[in-house]
Amino acid sequence: MVNYKNTIKTSIYSSWIVLKLVIPIYILSNVLYYYNTLSYISFIIEPWTSTIGLPKEVSLAIISGMFLNLYAAVAFAAPLDMSGHQWSILAVFLGICHSLVVEGAILKQIGISNIFSYSFRIIVGFFAAYIVSTMPPAWFYSQIINDTFVPDSHNTIWLLLQNSVLESISLSIKIIVLITSLIFLMDFIKSRQFFKNLSKNINIGFSVIVGVILGITYGAGVLIKEAKNSKMSKKDTYFVAVFLMVCHAIIEDTLLFAIFGADIFMVVAIRTILAVLSAYVVVYILSKDFKRIKNK
Repeated sequence: MVNYKNTIKTSIYSSWIVLKLVIPIYILSNVLYYYNTLSYISFIIEPWTSTIGLPKEVSLAIISGMFLNLYAAVAFAAPLDMSGHQWSILAVFLGICHSLVVEGAILKQIGISNIFSYSFRIIVGFFAAYIVSTMPPAWFYSQIINDTFVPDSHNTIWLLLQNSVLESISLSIKIIVLITSLIFLMDFIKSRQFFKNLSKNINIGFSVIVGVILGITYGAGVLIKEAKNSKMSKKDTYFVAVFLMVCHAIIEDTLLFAIFGADIFMVVAIRTILAVLSAYVVVYILSKDFKRIKNK
């Protein structure tokens, strides 16, 4: 049975976080864009953004996404006039490489070092984004048509601020509706008996499914106890961790970028395929180390 009281509380709390993040950051992004301030900041990672086919102004979105979260990244990127192809590139990169500090701390609980998780996600994220950037733009179809966030020209800063407030509220409402719907859906799934039965018998497949749907926090969370009790091999732990670093919270993350025109199917397919390949490659490369640990 779904605990609607807790679900509503969670939705309200999440909505408040979105409002605190999206509205001020969106307005700040528009102001920076208005005064052309981004050109003085974006040079830091401009070589990287140009390599993956993104405008230099997206640098703040990338930095905030990597070290904060996707909501901050979206708020910075929303005022930019990007194509569906470019939004898909950003969705793939930040889908893999976001909230590094917070999620790195969670992964560390199951024995994955910060150095490995940070470097792996940055390298794989950039590689994936580069691959997507080389694909024909015609392959990327926007399932959600949205032309609300194309930046307009304003004669004064006050007109800009007024327009930014209205647009940031509109964006916040869309994100809140998305998050609230997902929270109710996830709570419904977690309340089902089959989910509870599966959670009692933790295994690799279940952990991966949970992580892909709910995110690293949940996917790694169900493994922490098993990993600490040495009930999982190092090989299995790395397989799950690597898979989830590339492909986690696939529903929420993808839909968040789809609001602006990212191709849902392409983003999900690319992250899923890359997650499978990455997991097997890493396990294969580290197989000798796993055997040595097992023989100790």
